[in-house]
Amino acid sequence: MLTLPPGLRIYLATARVDGRKGIDGLANMVRSHFGRDPLQGDVFAFFSRRADRVRVLYWDRDGYVLTMKRLEKGTFRAPSSDAPGTHLAIEAAELLLILEGIDLRDAKRRSRWSPQTPAR
Repeated sequence: MLTLPPGLRIYLATARVDGRKGIDGLANMVRSHFGRDPLQGDVFAFFSRRADRVRVLYWDRDGYVLTMKRLEKGTFRAPSSDAPGTHLAIEAAELLLILEGIDLRDAKRRSRWSPQTPAR
């Protein structure tokens, strides 16, 4: 089971990714398609074309960590798009729900309190 702190920035690739890509290929995708630096400690999730595998990439102080989950039956229900370079910023809880097989398309988020920025 993957444990993620709540304040972590997580980016989910909406375009499906070739399952043969390794750490370097995924890190290059983060740079070129997302416009982000993979060395900043953010987490990046990539789903395979068949949506039966997910790879989670992040930088851990002195090296990359790549975690993969393969479903023996069924598929993940992650947001998808054919447009390259598109991604979503999601919360840690949302990624964990997707990995557990929860379909978030019909889920509704209740409004929560958030601090307001002071007017200038």
